Amino acid sequence: GKSRLGKRQQVIVDGSNVMYWKDGEPRLDSVAEVLSKLAKMGFDPGVIFDANVGYLLTGKHKNYEGMSKLLRVPKEQVLVAPKGTPADEMILQTARELGARVVTNDRFRDWAETYPEVTDPGRMIRGRYQQGDLKLLTEA
Repeated sequence: GKSRLGKRQQVIVDGSNVMYWKDGEPRLDSVAEVLSKLAKMGFDPGVIFDANVGYLLTGKHKNYEGMSKLLRVPKEQVLVAPKGTPADEMILQTARELGARVVTNDRFRDWAETYPEVTDPGRMIRGRYQQGDLKLLTEA
């Protein structure tokens, strides 16, 4: 296996949550801004979207490749949940496997039994736009 030394801490962005942060409208630029801010903060970010993200943003289905083009990030960083599967479980499962934190304002209460780590302090990174400025609350 590869050494984990020097590896940036992985973080999963709940894309379908973050895209509503700016003004309650689905906006991809919010997701792009969160990804770039996380990278600047020294994280290694990936993003997971609900299956319907393409419809919401462009009126047609987009897979991870389509979404990575729209976001202008490598396709390895993007996942789109399969139709009929909420992204929540993919986000929590992936975060668990990677030991990653999650950027979302969703508290995932429905999942706390299966994924008790959602209540760990500092596990979830919340955020918001304040006067157009992105604030990420990484403190526990």
